[in-house]
Amino acid sequence: LGVFIYLAKNPRQAHQSAKDVGSILRMEPQPRWTSAANRSRQTVRAAVLEQNLPGVSVAVGVGSQIVWAEGFGVADLATRASVTPDTRFRIGHVSKALTSAGVGLLLEREQLRLDRDIQEYVPSYPKKIWPVSLRQLMAHTAGIIHYRDTEWGDKPSVHCERADEGIATFASDPLQFEPETKYQYSTYGWVLVSAAIEHVAGVPFTEFMRTQVFAPLGMSSTTADAPKTPLADRATSYFVDNFGQQVTTGVDYSCFAGGGAFLSTPSDLVRFGLATMGGRFLKRDTVTKLQTRQTLRNGQNTQYGLGWMLEDIQLNKTAEPELLASHASRTIEGASTSFLTFPGRGLVVAVSANVSFADMRTLALAIAQAFSA
Repeated sequence: LGVFIYLAKNPRQAHQSAKDVGSILRMEPQPRWTSAANRSRQTVRAAVLEQNLPGVSVAVGVGSQIVWAEGFGVADLATRASVTPDTRFRIGHVSKALTSAGVGLLLEREQLRLDRDIQEYVPSYPKKIWPVSLRQLMAHTAGIIHYRDTEWGDKPSVHCERADEGIATFASDPLQFEPETKYQYSTYGWVLVSAAIEHVAGVPFTEFMRTQVFAPLGMSSTTADAPKTPLADRATSYFVDNFGQQVTTGVDYSCFAGGGAFLSTPSDLVRFGLATMGGRFLKRDTVTKLQTRQTLRNGQNTQYGLGWMLEDIQLNKTAEPELLASHASRTIEGASTSFLTFPGRGLVVAVSANVSFADMRTLALAIAQAFSA
C-alpha cells in the first residue's frame, strides 16, 4: 500500500531537468523570428517538466509559410527516440476541423447541402422523431449522443474500413433533444458527417481526405490512424495512471472517422491552417460559412461553427479582442493537441504531445503571444 501511495504521488519523471529535454529543429528561424522562437523554447521545456510530458512538437506559421518547427523530448520512453518536426501524433478531435474542409469542398462542388436531411446522404441512418441536417451534425446541435464508455469509449478496439460501418453503434439511439434547442458535443455526429462525404464522393472517407484534402495541401504526414500498420515517425502514445505513464495498447479509433481518427504533425496542421486562412484551398466565402458561430432557436450563441471552435480573445494586453478559430483534443487516448488560427493576424500555432490530458492550449497560446509581440 505504501509503494502504491508513493507512486501515485510521485510518478516517474520523463525528464529530470530542462537540460535533459533535447530538441530537433527543422531549420533555423529567420532573424525576425529568432527571439520569439527562443522565448518559446523556454516555455515548451518548462511545460514538459511541469506536466511531465514525454515529448512535444511545435509548429508556427505566419502569412503563407512555416516560420518555426521543432520537436522536444522523446517519442518513445523505452528507446528514447527523439521527437522531430516529422513525428506523427494522434490529433483526435482536431480531426473535425480537417473533415470540415472536406465538407467545404463538396459544398463548393454542389454535392452536399448543409440543410438537407442526413438520410439523403446516409440512407443507413434511421429517421428519428425530428429531422436531422448536416449543418446540425457539424454544429453539435443535432441531439446525437456522444460516444459511451460501454461501447467505443476512450479505449475503442472495433475496426471500421469505411465511415458508414461506424453508424451501427448508435443508429438505434433516440435523439437526446430536438435539434437546435441545445448544444451537445458529439463525435458520433461527425461519424455521420464522414459517412455523408463518403456517400457523395463514391470512395472511402479516408481515401477522399487523402486525395482531395491532404495531398493538395502537402500534408504528407497526415493519415488515418491504423494501429496495426507500422508507420514511420509515429510517436508512442501514453496515458497516465497511478503507476505513471503507460503505453496505450489495443486502441483503434478507425470507427471515429472524421471525428477523431487522424494522425498528423503540427507542421501539417499549420499548412492546413495557413491555406484555409489564405483562401488558397477553399473559397473565402466557404471558410466564412464554416467559421460562423451557430445559434440555437432561442438565439443563444454556441461558440462553435461547423467543425471549428470560435471565440474572441485578447492575445496581448494591448491588443483588441480578435477571432480565434481553433480546435483541441486531450481526451483521445495517448495524445493531446491544440490547433490555433488567428485569421486577423495570419498566424497559426499547433502543438502536440504524446500523452492524454496534457494542457496544450495554454502552451499554444503562450507561443502565439511570443510570435505576435
